[in-house]
Amino acid sequence: MSIIIKPIITEKITKEGEVFNRFGFVVDKKANKVQIKKAVEAAYGISIVSVNTMNYRADRTTKYTKSGLISGKTNSYKKAIVQVKEGETIDFYNNI
Repeated sequence: MSIIIKPIITEKITKEGEVFNRFGFVVDKKANKVQIKKAVEAAYGISIVSVNTMNYRADRTTKYTKSGLISGKTNSYKKAIVQVKEGETIDFYNNI
């Protein structure tokens, strides 16, 4: 089971990474904080201070158009914010 799905690279998370040493990841919905901590430490070779998780639900939308009723939804996912030990960092751009 792959716990880390992908890193989150947004302006807000990048700023938190520079100021507070916090980095965001989209993780498996069934993973707990201990599993997330071990997976990030193994993948990037750093030590983690804390892990915060958030579950995002699927948003459902309905549109009334000329061709009829169109319904859709976004995917649900779990986001983890990990705080790295002072002096260490994660570089997401080195493999590009």
